[in-house]
Amino acid sequence: MSLESGEPAARRSVRDPLAIRALAHPLRLKLHELVGREGALTAAEAARRLGISQALASHHLRQLAKYGFVEQASAADNRERPWRVTSTSYSWAETVADPEAGLAADVLEQLLAQRAVTHLADWQQRRADADPAWRDNTGIGQNLIYLTAGEMAELRRALDALITPLVRRRALGDADARPAGALPVDLTIICTPLPPTPSGG
Repeated sequence: MSLESGEPAARRSVRDPLAIRALAHPLRLKLHELVGREGALTAAEAARRLGISQALASHHLRQLAKYGFVEQASAADNRERPWRVTSTSYSWAETVADPEAGLAADVLEQLLAQRAVTHLADWQQRRADADPAWRDNTGIGQNLIYLTAGEMAELRRALDALITPLVRRRALGDADARPAGALPVDLTIICTPLPPTPSGG
């Protein structure tokens, strides 16, 4: 996947189980997030930030590139070229009908949920000293509601309709597109139907 405009696509639907498996790796998720947040980053810079060898960073960035998650960006000189993300959001909901892709997606979702918990724990350590505007509107909101499958699909579409314009307006790594006071926010949405109780509740 090549970006002629130099701007990442807002959303990519990933169906290939090999591509999902390529992203479902803790270090690759960290590299992808870091490159996206910085806009462009060389393997050497990424290695320093993550405390790993440049060879290891290069290997995992090449794996991400092989499946279209990052690509090399233009460089100001002839030295090492930086990497950039190709999309800012991903969906793999269509994979569940394919057993191989579904299993890969399960692993990726678990890693993303673990990363969200890590981000939450870090925020809880910093929250007491944060601006009240951030402190009072972040963290976890929890709801237990009864929905039909159609209502669940409608809710997901509504959430995407709220989020997607913000993703498009404020591309990862584009500091000029951000209003003053904007911070990176991990917005992880987890929707899990529960088994009914014996009484059907």
